[in-house]
Amino acid sequence: MKRLFALALSLALLLSGCAASPADGQGSSADQSAALSQSLPAPQPPPEPEPEPEPVVSHLMVAGDIMSHTPIVSDAYVAETDSYDFQHMFQDAAAQLAGADYAVANLETPLAGGPEYLGYPVFDAPDELAYDTKAAGFDLVSTANNHSRDQGMDGIYRTLDILDQVGLAHVGTYRSQQERDETSGIYVADVGGISVAFLSYTYGLNGFRLDSDKMYAANLFNLDYYTTLANPDYELLQSDLAAARALDTDLIAVMIHWGNEYKNAPNSHQTNLAQFLVEQGADLILGGHPHVLEPYETITATGWDGQERQGFVIYSLGNFISNQLELETKTTIILDLELTKAPDGTTSLTDVRYTPYYMLHRNDLPVGQKRQLVNIHQAMAEYEAGTSQRITAKNYTQLQAALDHCHTILGEAGDLPSDLSNVQAS
Repeated sequence: MKRLFALALSLALLLSGCAASPADGQGSSADQSAALSQSLPAPQPPPEPEPEPEPVVSHLMVAGDIMSHTPIVSDAYVAETDSYDFQHMFQDAAAQLAGADYAVANLETPLAGGPEYLGYPVFDAPDELAYDTKAAGFDLVSTANNHSRDQGMDGIYRTLDILDQVGLAHVGTYRSQQERDETSGIYVADVGGISVAFLSYTYGLNGFRLDSDKMYAANLFNLDYYTTLANPDYELLQSDLAAARALDTDLIAVMIHWGNEYKNAPNSHQTNLAQFLVEQGADLILGGHPHVLEPYETITATGWDGQERQGFVIYSLGNFISNQLELETKTTIILDLELTKAPDGTTSLTDVRYTPYYMLHRNDLPVGQKRQLVNIHQAMAEYEAGTSQRITAKNYTQLQAALDHCHTILGEAGDLPSDLSNVQAS
């Protein structure tokens, strides 16, 4: 019995030695669970949902013809420095263009270097006109128009050299066949995150002809560009627009010099050609040459691929900087096109607005103040507030007539008055 008791006691002691105890530093099972939970990473909140992609919205602003009539150049002359300064003419426009993602116009004069600068009928403007056009906020100019060859081939080439020096992009004229072939006559621009392929054409060259081996120099959309002006080169337009489509830009814009001078409505030549351009892929058609405003509209056409598509056309933006004398030729606009690129990549024109402008002629003032392009709404508000130093009662009447003319041709709905909350004397 003593041996059995001793054996049992030994076995009990052995078993008690195998059990963990707090004194062993192992802790209780509750302690072990707590330690284990502390060693695991804390539970993470569910991930935030990815934000919905936002559409890209940009503003392309478009102006008409920049011309260098003799009184325009004379008013830009600075005798003290024997130089030219056009900035006062662009003052109001520059304030609006500062809000553009991209701005374009038609430069309707060569920059042939003078030294005697010429107005109508064969233009030659000082280089400062290009610098001040750029300074006003323009990014690209069309150089294909009826005055492209006013100063010969050298005038075409030098104009492009000066624009390159200024940093002002250009489309429509070229220095060599190779230069045109490199782009198929297309300039691709980034318009606030939306890619736009720009092309430019003119109906003719005021009777001047290009040598057969120099047809590259200007984009001419008429085969009979020096005679009847009635036979469009559909093959050229079709080829160029096919090249533009192949670039896969978001939009295609055609800047085109066409129509009848001093007519406020397009002719059948314009409307038929616009239809063809939309069929071939043009999304925006930006017209000039008549020197007066013509309306805008949306065209529906069956495209090259058999699909129905739409394109926007403004038949004429009128003059921009010029010295023509009639109220209709002194009335112009800056067109503001809102472009929207949806998250799926589809890009469209989502809004069309315009701001009316008027070229003031003030012959009684000193050089440097005689010609100024004014924002009509801004100038009228200054006069009405009694703060204007530039608008007389006679000017005010002219501005009201010009505004009425804009509304008659373009419709009042698209008129975009400036922010007039802080009208200041000017």
